[in-house]
Amino acid sequence: MAIIVGTAGFSYADWRGPFYPADLPQRSMLEYYAQRFKAVELDYTYYRMPLARNMESMAKRTPDQFEFCVKAYREMTHERPEAPDAVAALFAEFAAALEPLREAGKLGCVLLQFPWSFKCTLASADYLRRTAELLHGLPVAVEFRNADWVREPLRPRLMSLLRELEYGFCCVDEPRLPGLVPPIVDWAAEPCYVRFHGRNARKWWKHDNASERYDYLYNQDELSEWAQKIDRLAAEAEKLYVFFNNCHAGQAATNAQEMLGLLELPAPSEPHLPQPGGA
Repeated sequence: MAIIVGTAGFSYADWRGPFYPADLPQRSMLEYYAQRFKAVELDYTYYRMPLARNMESMAKRTPDQFEFCVKAYREMTHERPEAPDAVAALFAEFAAALEPLREAGKLGCVLLQFPWSFKCTLASADYLRRTAELLHGLPVAVEFRNADWVREPLRPRLMSLLRELEYGFCCVDEPRLPGLVPPIVDWAAEPCYVRFHGRNARKWWKHDNASERYDYLYNQDELSEWAQKIDRLAAEAEKLYVFFNNCHAGQAATNAQEMLGLLELPAPSEPHLPQPGGA
């Protein structure tokens, strides 16, 4: 059993001061981050299709045991082209870009995060089956935003479907708003996954910038409650990823480090020095 804690992304200007040294160049952020956490969730890949050369560069700049979980490109989960050939091409391009991470043994998993509009229907279940065909051989976790997926009596059927597809279920902590997935703890298959989005209910649906959703700092009581849940999940799973997505002003890094302490997990023990000529 392994619990791996990190943050959603690492390259943020407003993390200078709260997490990074004020004068740290952006090009050195990954190396600094990898001295303190054993994995990162790459979220920029949701906004643009990743490139293999960038994945290769990041693999070279991190320690041997470091892992990357990669969020799927938005056309794969949110826009979802209707033409089967277009869907297949998207997934093939995405999988090819991750090949350097897989070859280096640093691909934790792919995260398929579906929007609230991805409702619990037979068509959606068929799309999930299609993604499993297209991502065959890659570890995958799925996050749902629409609460209908986990309502009784549908929740056991969802877990059964995910086990059939060999997909992990992503547990979430997010605002307790009608229609959003509540903070349930369940396990379907490997990899097990937990994402912390914060509890900024006021800004979740109404905001000027989407990042405002995630402006939230968890307190110790909130983290302690989840630490107990994470321990229960870890008893079921061989590997459990825990990522904080409340990224405003370094809050994710702060809470991730606090969670490491609550779970009594060590940070990486050997600082990694960038390779000469590394990007």
